[in-house]
Amino acid sequence: MSNPSLVLPAYGDACLTSVIPMLLGAASRTKAEEMTWIPDTFDLKLPTVLLVLDGLGWNQLDARRQLAPTMASMSSTRITSTAPSTTATALTSITTGLTPGEHGVVGYRMHMGDSVMNTLRWGNETGDCRRKFPPHIVQSCPPFMGMRVPVVSRAEFESTGFTEAHLRGAQHEGWRVASSIPVIIGDLLRRGDTFVYAYYDGIDKIAHERGFGDFYDAEMRATDELVAQVMSAMPHGTQLVVTADHGQVHVGGETIMLDPSLAPMLVAQSGEGRFRWLHAVRGARAALEEHCRDLYGDVAWVVSRQQVLDEKWFGPRVTTDTERRLGDVALVARDPVSFEDPADSGPFELVCRHGSLTPDEMYVPFLVAQR
Repeated sequence: MSNPSLVLPAYGDACLTSVIPMLLGAASRTKAEEMTWIPDTFDLKLPTVLLVLDGLGWNQLDARRQLAPTMASMSSTRITSTAPSTTATALTSITTGLTPGEHGVVGYRMHMGDSVMNTLRWGNETGDCRRKFPPHIVQSCPPFMGMRVPVVSRAEFESTGFTEAHLRGAQHEGWRVASSIPVIIGDLLRRGDTFVYAYYDGIDKIAHERGFGDFYDAEMRATDELVAQVMSAMPHGTQLVVTADHGQVHVGGETIMLDPSLAPMLVAQSGEGRFRWLHAVRGARAALEEHCRDLYGDVAWVVSRQQVLDEKWFGPRVTTDTERRLGDVALVARDPVSFEDPADSGPFELVCRHGSLTPDEMYVPFLVAQR
């Protein structure tokens, strides 16, 4: 098995949390130029499109540059995702410019006190949770520095709880087929918008469903062509920035069901397969951590909530509400494995996964090209 290094988020520096404050904040041009993670070709004065390609890790792109000539030709640097490296957390950090500890969306499935909620569906086993856990209260920080910006995303996402949590107040410009994305972006820029946020999820979806291989490579080619079409649709004197929320690890069937001996110590599980939070019964935290270290220390980083807080995995500031959503012990997969929770089910078995702090999951591209 591999033994990758632990990559902590570079909050305040080369991290997804820095992108929107840099693009929309009051930072001077001089300050932007001092940010070493920004390619030299970036121009703060130009109208800019930020295109987020869900699931496009730096390592995956770097290994397939011949399949993505448009993105390979763009000026590039490498930045980090968040902890965990998962869509709900990372997208909220992108749009708000805040760490998970500040905005509070700390995983794919969050413990909300009396139940565990799927944050992408904003629901649990009883159904929709928007009345019980209003998105604007669970995540109260405004996106895009409080500005109302156009968001080009799937039309069916517009009315979801997660959209309300991380994109509320935005001007939604929904698309139903990917070929509409360049058309919408071009129209927005020609009418005078100086910033456009766009989101495409094809790479993430195919990686989850098919893993790495021919299908993934075909989607990489198609996504690169989409980027080329976006650039062609943009007026001259504008700029495209491409980044992603996380990378991927091919797990396949390497899934681990928790040992039955842990059951008496557990109240619930939350998080995701590669960043699994275990919530302990009262008084069992230390024993749970020790037993997990014995069982899974060879394939995962087994860490306590206190270690996560001390080492600032979720940022230097963690609100009281955020801390309540964390478990007591985390199983953070180091090897290409996933820790399964029977309460978490989906439409199919996931082949590629993410959420942990390995280089393949944590490093994402920051690409720039001017039109």
